[in-house]
Amino acid sequence: MKRILKRIVERCRRPYLLGSMLNDTSSALSLLESRRSAKPRELVGPGPSASEMERILTIAVRTPDHGMLSPWRFITVGEDQRDAFGALLRQALVESDPRATIAHHEKEDQFAHYAGQLVVLVSAPVPNHKIPVWEQELSCGSAALNMLLAAHALGYVAGWVTGWRTYSERVRQAFCEPNERIAGFIFIGHPSRELEERVRPSLSAVTRAWELPRP
Repeated sequence: MKRILKRIVERCRRPYLLGSMLNDTSSALSLLESRRSAKPRELVGPGPSASEMERILTIAVRTPDHGMLSPWRFITVGEDQRDAFGALLRQALVESDPRATIAHHEKEDQFAHYAGQLVVLVSAPVPNHKIPVWEQELSCGSAALNMLLAAHALGYVAGWVTGWRTYSERVRQAFCEPNERIAGFIFIGHPSRELEERVRPSLSAVTRAWELPRP
């Protein structure tokens, strides 16, 4: 009896809830209400097929895009390119942190070989345009969310991560044109364990009615 009570108490203290209904694809609204990313390091393969990836990316570009500038790029990294990607990350790590340990380098090699399909999201704003760069960057983020939703709708899970690699000049040059920068790395695969819900903000904490400014 004591063991049962202890398990109940521990479960109540958990910051996450088991997510048996996460990424519920029974309806469009259900998916939006239950969308949950996965941790890329916990994914397993296989990733989407070529035709599924084409569908996912086609959905990704159906995003708000003021001025129709398409200020984003999707760079897919194949399974046969993961060794080269890992070598790039390790070389970039030496420049970013000369004191990095063997464990740090091994971590980068593991990152490069996470399971599933890898898409490098690139922000490619059009410079000197009447549409501010800020709005173009917002469009890039919207395209990323569309990609996640499309992957989840097809029965996969996806994770969008950044980290020091996103801001490494060597890594940037490997994927971007001069005026572009990396917006993140998106991995698409299957969960190796049941997803858990994370704490979400209450609407009262992030929503308020507009108040007229005082004269």
